Amino acid sequence: MATEGSEPLPSRAELPMRVGAGQFMDPTPERLRYVKQLGGSDVLLNMYQVDDPEYEHMPDDERVPLSDEGAWSVESLRELRERVEAEGLRLNAIENVPVSYYEDVMLGGPNRDEQLARLKETIRNMGEAGIPIFGYHWAPAGVWRTGWGTARGGARVSVFDGEAADTEELTHGREYSEAELWENYEYFLDAVLPVAEEAGVTLALHPSDPPMERLGGVPQLFRNFENFKRAMDYRNSEYHGLDLCLGCWSEMGAPLEDVIRYFGERDEIVYVHFRDVSGAVPQFAEDFLDEGNYDEYALLRLLDDVDFSGLMIPDHTPHLEGDSDWEHRGRAFTIGYIRGMLRALRSEQTE
Repeated sequence: MATEGSEPLPSRAELPMRVGAGQFMDPTPERLRYVKQLGGSDVLLNMYQVDDPEYEHMPDDERVPLSDEGAWSVESLRELRERVEAEGLRLNAIENVPVSYYEDVMLGGPNRDEQLARLKETIRNMGEAGIPIFGYHWAPAGVWRTGWGTARGGARVSVFDGEAADTEELTHGREYSEAELWENYEYFLDAVLPVAEEAGVTLALHPSDPPMERLGGVPQLFRNFENFKRAMDYRNSEYHGLDLCLGCWSEMGAPLEDVIRYFGERDEIVYVHFRDVSGAVPQFAEDFLDEGNYDEYALLRLLDDVDFSGLMIPDHTPHLEGDSDWEHRGRAFTIGYIRGMLRALRSEQTE
């Protein structure tokens, strides 16, 4: 949905497969210029670090009043988009709002309907502000890692070891069944998807990370191919799709070629987290894109074959020598690598 006085945003189909950056929430001019210098065209703002849902944690600690429902306001969302556009980039999506923002929605808790109202208002406001994608997960236990390891040259990478993790300790007070999580997910879609359709905002579902059967007494619902098929089949809508995190699918040991072909041919891949790991559950480590489990160029070619026309971001990267907390050097390597693969692919097609 375009904002008043602005040019309509092009549809995903009108844009090429392209590279950007994400995993941050403060679109400072310096960081945006850095993304532009790397050849990125779009950014995703990852809002998981907002600790206090009563306030908008904007850059420079600005606290803009929330709407009556407790959602991010149209004004602050529009201001975020305009900050990004001022540096010649697109604000492609907001993803990963805090677990506390909709924890009762996922678990069927007492504040479910109140939190649903806030989610729906956020999505309406995103549409009015001209932000076209809302990325989300369905993992109340969050992302789990058990430590740090090393990749080539001593680069620091995160590691998960299912044997070292206390996966049985309850994180939410009791054991939850898979049936409960499915019932809650379908309730969420029934409530939120019609709002997203009206607002022109696409919902993009991220896999569980790590894709274990359960963590802390809570099923990791989106841990395998079959569960994603079920989720996508529940409601047929062009506004219901996937944040295709290749790293998580690699953690599953899933047949990535089949996954991309299946969801790509159904036009259900909204955007891609282009990363990889070495190993698979119950033990894996983040790795450089060119040293993980899969053939990265073959997957890029397959994404092109199924007419994917969306954004790809590095997601997690190794922490290189002299890197920042945001791994700006690791991201530079990965963005350059993906751009190089894209150029090779296009050259191959014109020969």
